[in-house]
Amino acid sequence: MTYDILMALIVFAFVTSITPGPNNLMLMASGANFGFRRSIPHMLGIGLGFTVMVLLVGAGLVQVFYRYPISHTALKIVSVVYLLYLAWKIAHAAPAKGAEASGVPMTFLQAAAFQWVNPKAWAMALTATTAYAPNQTLYAILLVALVFGAVNLPSVSTWTVLGQQMARVLTNPRRLVAFNWTMAALLIASLYPVLWPH
Repeated sequence: MTYDILMALIVFAFVTSITPGPNNLMLMASGANFGFRRSIPHMLGIGLGFTVMVLLVGAGLVQVFYRYPISHTALKIVSVVYLLYLAWKIAHAAPAKGAEASGVPMTFLQAAAFQWVNPKAWAMALTATTAYAPNQTLYAILLVALVFGAVNLPSVSTWTVLGQQMARVLTNPRRLVAFNWTMAALLIASLYPVLWPH
């Protein structure tokens, strides 16, 4: 991989990791409801889970979609249903003071597993492996995965910090409820490219 391609990959990884999507919206809500420290497993699950996903997609999992198109449709249905469920959970999240008793942030394994039903993660992994590792060599796929691993975690952490800082404004229960419902609505809106592709 040339220096120019590597720089382009780093920019692609940063832009796709830092822009709004299901992971970042959920981390923002988690930061606001549970704080940064309790959201660390969620952040690590995204970072490592997506890195593993890129490796497996690059190693040939994408061929399953080409060979069995119904599997892509099934994944899309599962993704939509699960994101709607997560939106409902965010909308009904407990206020920060009651979080210990009545709510918990997403765990490491839940966040890692979520990557497999996250439409944005699939789009990122498929684009990255086809555009930046077109020859599909193990070296190229590992490099793409490592770049995403290095760029993704600091990027998604930004959203958790943003949510945590917003918690200062969300001390009023009504504001927190409005915030959670807004995050849930935005999460549902993130399904638009999946349900109505260009």
